[in-house]
Amino acid sequence: MTVLRGRAAALRAAAAVLLAAVPPASLRSPTHPASASPAPAASAVRSPTPAGGCQHTYIPSMFYPSSDWAQAIDTKPAPRVMLLNVDNGPGSAPVSHFQGVVRQAQAAGITVLGYSSTDYGQRPIAAVKAEVRQYRAWYGVNGILLDLTQGTPGELSYYRELTGYIRATVPHAVVWLNPGDYPDPGFMSIADVVMVFEGSYAQYLAVQVPGWVSQYQPDRFVHVVYATPRSDLASAVRLSRARRAGYLFVTNLPGSPNPYDAMPSYWPREVAAVTGAC
Repeated sequence: MTVLRGRAAALRAAAAVLLAAVPPASLRSPTHPASASPAPAASAVRSPTPAGGCQHTYIPSMFYPSSDWAQAIDTKPAPRVMLLNVDNGPGSAPVSHFQGVVRQAQAAGITVLGYSSTDYGQRPIAAVKAEVRQYRAWYGVNGILLDLTQGTPGELSYYRELTGYIRATVPHAVVWLNPGDYPDPGFMSIADVVMVFEGSYAQYLAVQVPGWVSQYQPDRFVHVVYATPRSDLASAVRLSRARRAGYLFVTNLPGSPNPYDAMPSYWPREVAAVTGAC
């Protein structure tokens, strides 16, 4: 998601008071409207876990309160995937609160992904690898979301090395990449799931889907749509299904300062709309 970037100072201060010095979930500021240009076909790739015919909910759970985690975990059907972003990564030391909610989520059958920013392919690979090891050792995550992914061909070798390392380090790892837009299709050969849209509902209306997307099952793609009014929720879900998004998260929260610091106000309705086809 191009939206999970840098923390806002105001949120830091508020969280420090609320959480008594426990590090809050971090975020990125939204920057990339989704746009697309045609791209050549990519080779076949290995199939991910979810069944191709159904849509599933995904939660970029950048919140701390146990009540939000409980609402997410207790959802029926449960979200297929949730994100653990402790402090723009795993933080400097394990946090028992997050260890507990990760165990609860996994017990409910939810895949939990750790978060690591790649700074558009500019971050040292060793630093990202260190965070992968920490997420595995401290939280026992099921995989990693590599954020701020540079989706151009010149960075393929960088991300190929990282995804290979994740799979060698985390047993049965699931790897997500987040360019926040449609990348070069070569990236489909190295990730299980690619976040090809992260932006506002207003931006979502103008998305153009490249032709190569039809060569892949919907469960290879995730869309994240924020600033979506309740009245437009059903439209956002219909659009996502037409655009072959196997995973979806929609929220009414605005893009700034953090659209993921709480659950959507219409979450039960969203779950029913997304999973109703199954």
